[in-house]
Amino acid sequence: MEALSYLIAAVPLDAAEQKTANAAIGAGFAYGLAAIGPGIGIGYVVGKAIEAMARQPEAAGMVRTTMFLGIAFTEALALIGFVVFILLGL
Repeated sequence: MEALSYLIAAVPLDAAEQKTANAAIGAGFAYGLAAIGPGIGIGYVVGKAIEAMARQPEAAGMVRTTMFLGIAFTEALALIGFVVFILLGL
């Protein structure tokens, strides 16, 4: 921890550089939060799809197709979060 504080103190930043650094840190934190929701959502969708396929194997094809659609829509949220991350970082 002492090494990290030494690195931070070793490079003094002016106001503009500090603002850019804070924006990058905030954007990274925001993307981390934006990735949590889709991660939980995809896990839930896949878990329920596996449960449905185990209960009714004859409907596995339809359930699999619906699962992939749900994954795609949920993953779109993570991509939107990534775009916002890029926009905030610039």
